[in-house]
Amino acid sequence: MIEKLERVVDELAVVNSKLLLLIGSPNSGKSDLLRQLAGRRQLHILNIGAALGRELLTIPSPRRHLQAADLLKGLANEFSREGLLLMDNLELLFDQELKLSPLDLLRRHSQARRVVAAWPGKLTNNRLSFAMTGHPEYQNYSCDGVVPFRVN
Repeated sequence: MIEKLERVVDELAVVNSKLLLLIGSPNSGKSDLLRQLAGRRQLHILNIGAALGRELLTIPSPRRHLQAADLLKGLANEFSREGLLLMDNLELLFDQELKLSPLDLLRRHSQARRVVAAWPGKLTNNRLSFAMTGHPEYQNYSCDGVVPFRVN
C-alpha cells in the first residue's frame, strides 16, 4: 500500500488538488502508513494535537481562536520539506473554542504545497465528516479539492 501512496503523492505535484486525505476507520493503519511515507521521504510528521496544543497553551484561552490558524501556518512551514507536508492527529482543529474550519484550513495549506493528512473521520457519499450528527464538534464537508486515499 505504501508504494501506491507514494505514486499518488508524486502525482499530486502536477494536479490542481494537492490535498490527499488518508481515510479509514480507527486503527486502520492511517498513522502507520503516514510514518512509512515519512521514513521513505525523510520527513517529520506534524502532530497537530501535540505541536499546536503546545503553542496554544502559551496563549490566554479567550484569544486562542484568534491565533490558532497563524500558529498552524508557522508549524506547517517548519515541518514542510521539498513541497510536502505530512499531518496527523488533527482532532484539535475541530475544537469548537478555536472556531476553525479544519478542511478549509487544510485546503489553504495545500495551495502552497502537497499535504498528506490522516483524516479523523469518515468518507460517505463523497462527503467528509467528523464526529456524529448532533455532537458539538460535528462537521460535514464536500470532498471537492481533496484526493481521498482509503486505508483498510
